[in-house]
Amino acid sequence: MTDLLAFPAVNATDEHEPVQLINPEGERVFAPSNERFRSLVEDLSTEDLRGFYRDMMLVRRFDTEATALQRQGELALYAPLLGQEAAQIGSAHALNSTDMVFPSYREHGVAHVRGLDVAKILRLFRGIDHGGWDSFEHNFHLYTLVIGSHALHATGYAMGLQRDAQAGRAQGDEAVMVCLGDGATSQGDVSEALGFAAVNNAPVVFFVQNNQWAISVPNHKQFKAPLYTRGEGFGVPGIRVDGNDVLACNAVTRWALEHARSGNGPVLIEALTYRMGAHTTSDDPTKYRTREEEQLWRDRDPIARVKALLEAEGGWSQSDETALSAELEGFGEYIRGYVKSLGRPHTASMFDHVYATEHALVNKEKAWFSTYEASFLDNQGGAR
Repeated sequence: MTDLLAFPAVNATDEHEPVQLINPEGERVFAPSNERFRSLVEDLSTEDLRGFYRDMMLVRRFDTEATALQRQGELALYAPLLGQEAAQIGSAHALNSTDMVFPSYREHGVAHVRGLDVAKILRLFRGIDHGGWDSFEHNFHLYTLVIGSHALHATGYAMGLQRDAQAGRAQGDEAVMVCLGDGATSQGDVSEALGFAAVNNAPVVFFVQNNQWAISVPNHKQFKAPLYTRGEGFGVPGIRVDGNDVLACNAVTRWALEHARSGNGPVLIEALTYRMGAHTTSDDPTKYRTREEEQLWRDRDPIARVKALLEAEGGWSQSDETALSAELEGFGEYIRGYVKSLGRPHTASMFDHVYATEHALVNKEKAWFSTYEASFLDNQGGAR
């Protein structure tokens, strides 16, 4: 596999063209420059591709249900992944079970592939808890709300794996993937992480989902050079992939993880995709982007192209569609039922667990808030 670990030219005619194995029409792409990546997914069967499609449909249904629940007042906030299913499902399926993932706050597809019950992620967005789960059971870290900070956490973890292997405490075949958005690359933490990862040759892959918008800030106001070249100044090779192509995302991430595991150091992947929904449910994207732009990307829907490929190759039938539709309905019902079963958290609980121990100022603020909240209730405990 040595030749596969050499950093490839993406395309002989356009160095910025992304790696693509399925085009928007659902046809396989056989460009000579992509041959090495096609070879990396030759082991994937029609059944594997069906599994990718099912996962993408499940997380899109999760997204639809969670967005609706927030609009109905059942969630305080929600960060949609609509349009980014291929990037997340493709990259997640490239991971080994022992690899560690550091997500941001919309990696619901990666969480699903890593075996989390995604319904429980909504505890965070309902305010039930701070989003805790057993990170090491699934090798999937907690969601990170502070943008970009987890790039340093991932790099430090990768350096720890490296040192454990050197000391004989680990086999040395593990890697780390950190999931970022294009907006996060503007944070200093990400630059620091690239620097530490490079000089330490850490086994970490920076998987950047460039969904074109950092909330309302477009790419051209964030960076001048193509994002996948960001790592060059640090000595980190970068590669650009069609983020709406699940096979290409899987192949490129496989290559990058093997590069990292083999002692060749970090890699930065830029997956070109699009946030088809809002940044979060508190955002209104109609204020800063056009209907024409949104339609352009709807025509590149990552799920539609996988379905088209499966149908063209005889891998999907009407009975399959019927069965999946029934599964999705049951899944949606489960999401709704689970969230509503959680009950409403007591408002003052926001002050709990701010610090590991008692904190005088937090206690004072909680007491003031409790008095303030009580002022809106009558003597019988009902709202005025």
